[in-house]
Amino acid sequence: MPRLTRQIHVGSVAIGGGAPVSVQSMCSTDTRDAAATLGQIRRLAEAGCEIVRCAVPDAEAASALASICAGSALPVIADIHFDYQLALASLAAGVAGLRLNPGNIGARWKVEEVVRACAERRVPIRIGVNGGSLEKELLEKYGHPTPEAMAESALGHIRILEDLGYAEIKVSLKASDIRRTVEAYRLLAAEVDYPLHIGITEAGTTWAGTVKSAVGIGTLLYDGLGDTLRVSLTGDPVEEVRVGWEILKSLGLRERGPVFISCPTCGRCQIDLIPIAEEVERRLHDLPKTITVAVMGCVVNGPGEAREADVGIAGGHGQGLLFRRGEVVRKVPQNELADALVAEAWKVVAEKP
Repeated sequence: MPRLTRQIHVGSVAIGGGAPVSVQSMCSTDTRDAAATLGQIRRLAEAGCEIVRCAVPDAEAASALASICAGSALPVIADIHFDYQLALASLAAGVAGLRLNPGNIGARWKVEEVVRACAERRVPIRIGVNGGSLEKELLEKYGHPTPEAMAESALGHIRILEDLGYAEIKVSLKASDIRRTVEAYRLLAAEVDYPLHIGITEAGTTWAGTVKSAVGIGTLLYDGLGDTLRVSLTGDPVEEVRVGWEILKSLGLRERGPVFISCPTCGRCQIDLIPIAEEVERRLHDLPKTITVAVMGCVVNGPGEAREADVGIAGGHGQGLLFRRGEVVRKVPQNELADALVAEAWKVVAEKP
């Protein structure tokens, strides 16, 4: 069962309180280059991103946020470290959220100013604990970034905002280690009911990072933990969004585009299945509705999987059967299978309400 949390809003996107798990990413552009940043935001939105974060390292970046927020199709979160004035400037520019640790921006009066400005605009704050940047005293206490140290860090930041009467909060506790991350989230979830932003930080390159993220994020979601997520990859942030959606789709938590089923191939396969599967996935990736597409290579599991899908093929000797919603449509030669399956998929989409 999903853990029921308080609900906050980042712009128009509800987080927690039973809302669908949302998919986030972070721009890799220089925020000071508003045109490049808006271009990347457009690509992220097309891929299904629902919230985007921008780094704000200096006043020039904060100033550029005004045009970025005005032109963005997505709610924009400002990523702030240490300097409360950058937080205030970002809020004035129109951001929909802050990523900021209140214990790291100096004297209490600075935190009060930021909280007051957030309250005026009803802008939530994400407390972002990272295993690589824990407070010195916690590292001395625990010896290294343990799950207990991460949870204690988050609780300390939460208390600062609670003491100021501010509850528009979400929290993340990310490490590059899956076990440490998962346990930290479990510890914190037992203490507070704020929505959780989940992810495995510094997960790695697109291939390795996808595997780590799927395991870590998938474990948390299966536990019912997580209200919004970011997949952190060393690569094009559009891939972060695609992976995030695939994780949610695989657990039945969200729907977007097709669900692909394809066999791993073996010695029974009598058609050249791999290029067919790759071509079909590429051509149908952006389907506007959710259907199940099966690309199967032999007579053992193929007919069953293809029959259960909305559309599918089951390979034979140099040819395959084309299925549509449980019924055989026709036999198709191998070199026409991809075209036939793609065309049939679009027919099904056209008929879906």
